Amino acid sequence: MSSVTRLAEHQDTAHRIASEEEALAVARTLAADFASGASRRDYERALPHTELDRLSASGLLAITVPAEYGGIDVSNAVLAEVTAILSEADSSIGQIPQNHFYILEALRHDGSEAQKRFYFGRALAGDRFGNALSEVGTKTVGDYNTRITRDGAGFRINGRKFYSTGVLFAHWVAIFALDEEGLLTMSFAPRETEGIEIVDDWDGFGQRTTGSGTTILRDVYVPADAVVPHQKGFERPGTIGSVGQIIHAAIDLGIARAALKETIGYVRDRARPWTDSGVERAADDPLTIARIGELAIRVEAAEATLERAGRKVDQAQVNLDAENAVAATLAVAAAKVLTTELAIDATNVLFELAGTSATRRGLNLERHWRNARTHTLHDPVRWKYHVVGNYHLNGVTPPRSGAL
Repeated sequence: MSSVTRLAEHQDTAHRIASEEEALAVARTLAADFASGASRRDYERALPHTELDRLSASGLLAITVPAEYGGIDVSNAVLAEVTAILSEADSSIGQIPQNHFYILEALRHDGSEAQKRFYFGRALAGDRFGNALSEVGTKTVGDYNTRITRDGAGFRINGRKFYSTGVLFAHWVAIFALDEEGLLTMSFAPRETEGIEIVDDWDGFGQRTTGSGTTILRDVYVPADAVVPHQKGFERPGTIGSVGQIIHAAIDLGIARAALKETIGYVRDRARPWTDSGVERAADDPLTIARIGELAIRVEAAEATLERAGRKVDQAQVNLDAENAVAATLAVAAAKVLTTELAIDATNVLFELAGTSATRRGLNLERHWRNARTHTLHDPVRWKYHVVGNYHLNGVTPPRSGAL
């Protein structure tokens, strides 16, 4: 790779995870530690720099690297479960690597052999990739004002990005820009590259420590060998969107699990029974028991749906044709709908069953609702209903995009 690209070769080599079982075990170990500080980090908006360094060193950020490039290429069902485990502990930490894995999948689809060898190698070494994708002020969320233009042997990029999740913690910024023909590109630039300004201005009421602020790009130079033709990933059947979306679904599943766990603990230990219930303990209230049972069943169903969707994505990656790609898209859309609705409901039920005392600010239990409500806005599930229904009713193939 070019001399500019080599500026970012600074990370120590991360642990190499050898199996899917080890990946899950490592995620559980990290999650147990991350959970203890999650409420404080949210309350104080203390960014998880130390936690992200531990995540890098653990090797989890390389579990999707293909075997031919030194990775173990875990099943997407395992990727989703790893994400759900981390998100149950701290959904901001669970969300930060979402773009990292999306970027690696885009690289797998359309990167050159040299790019794959280099950037997959950096992932194996523990480097983190953050996104500079979404913009505000455009006609739709799928439009871009950021442009990449040729400058000698390389290119210059100018633009402004919002919702740059993970860039504050990244070693590499993946910049999405339209070229002179209006085609979408993805360029890799070390975070320290001249012209990149990262502004920590994310002030959403949920997912407060994802670092989803603004990235300003002023004449950022990227060499030609750092540019990937991202548009190609959506001109043929692919799994870029499915991988990105299954991770989002897993984040919501993790939030729902966390909310259910908090609800059970609070009802058992602190809540009072309703006057007319005729029981001594809130945990003996038959209506409360039924509501907990309903949520537990829906969590189980969402887990099964997410795992099935992961297997569908696996099948599409192994045998990438139109039929398998559509099957993966539809399965992941179903999982995203279920986990979105479950996360919002579970975080509401927390207060319904725990009662008014659970709303005290010092407990910070409302962070689960704030996180669910914020993250589930990422892309509207109402359109997933439409895509699935239009396919089954009218035979309309789902559009190819990063949101499906």
